[in-house]
Amino acid sequence: MSKAKAKAKQVKGKIKETAGDAMDDRRMQAEGAAERLTGKAQEAAAKAADQVKKSKR
Repeated sequence: MSKAKAKAKQVKGKIKETAGDAMDDRRMQAEGAAERLTGKAQEAAAKAADQVKKSKR
């Protein structure tokens, strides 16, 4: 997954989490938090892959 897609997933998760807060919907809050954290992990993996590619040059 690209860094841009991972960042978009983080933003989507944050929006969902905020909407859950506003509507007092714990399930939506949890889904948003999980999606945001998944996006962070995917971004970290993409960054690590970029570092590996750079080190092979």
